[in-house]
Amino acid sequence: MKTSLTPVDAPSIKSRPVYARLEPRPASLHLIVADGEGAEAVVEMLAKANDRSEILAAAHVIYVPGPTGVDLAARLEGLGAAQFFRAPTIPALLPRLARVLQDARMGTQFYLAGSEGLIGQAEREIMNTGFPFAAIQKEQRGSTLRRVQCVHCKGITENVATDPFKCSHCGLNLFVRDHYSRRMAAFQGVNIDAEDPGLVPESVVRFQ
Repeated sequence: MKTSLTPVDAPSIKSRPVYARLEPRPASLHLIVADGEGAEAVVEMLAKANDRSEILAAAHVIYVPGPTGVDLAARLEGLGAAQFFRAPTIPALLPRLARVLQDARMGTQFYLAGSEGLIGQAEREIMNTGFPFAAIQKEQRGSTLRRVQCVHCKGITENVATDPFKCSHCGLNLFVRDHYSRRMAAFQGVNIDAEDPGLVPESVVRFQ
């Protein structure tokens, strides 16, 4: 089991997402969005609850396999939440999330768990509806592959593992920065050989 948590009290860069363990909270609706190993974080959160059945009776779980192919949907579905939906991909998951948000009311608690790509895009959808940031809990679990926006062509490349890497849209060699845009739900990629074209360091695997 892979776990990656950024300490709440020591973010490396101000824009860098901050994560912590999911904790059960009182709510009229528990909206749980997870991918890959994020399912394990959800199971662990429910194990802390004084009355797990009460949370599950008011829970809507939306799940998608992780970027490396990890699929724990059966484990989450077996918990017995009031509603469960498994999407094949994040783009297929987001419309479902948007529909659920249309009916959500104040007092909803949001639990996001899994890859940063999933967490960032789900958080953006929630924030766009006006829900308070304090109602959103986030736990990064499993894959650390990054969603990166090229600052030059504005194209987004999913599941980036190496640094530097070649932009999938414009072909520039990009350095993956830790600076993160909540609006784009992506890290920033900057041309690494702008001053010396062709002088590109060897790519190394930084995210898995």
